[in-house]
Amino acid sequence: MSNQTPDTHSDQKVRLDKWLWAARFFKTRNIAREAVDGGKVRYDDQRAKPGKAVAVGARIRLRQGVDDREVIVEALSDKRRGAPEAQLLYRETDTSLSQREDAAWRRKTLQAATMPPPRRPTKKQRRDIQRFKDNTPE
Repeated sequence: MSNQTPDTHSDQKVRLDKWLWAARFFKTRNIAREAVDGGKVRYDDQRAKPGKAVAVGARIRLRQGVDDREVIVEALSDKRRGAPEAQLLYRETDTSLSQREDAAWRRKTLQAATMPPPRRPTKKQRRDIQRFKDNTPE
């Protein structure tokens, strides 16, 4: 077995939380377990337990922050390695990629549309604001 391919034994059983950690979706196994328990991970469109055995070809949907991903398991591994090797464990679906890119574009344009004020208020402006607030009946 070369260093470029992940462990792919046909008789290997890998827990869902351990596979998610090895595939670098989550920083720790505990965070991966909490995500599965919290319903943020779906295995073949069903809620799963952290101990669920992962199979090659399974469809996993997971939520990371504001992004939803849908991946297909390509290989099994219970060892966490570098990112290039971890990416060999799964393949993201085309619809998932396009939806994530579209959502990122929308967030970026929305952020650009809400321009922050050019600068903070001056001392005089802050006094005027405070005076206005104090004189305004509630």
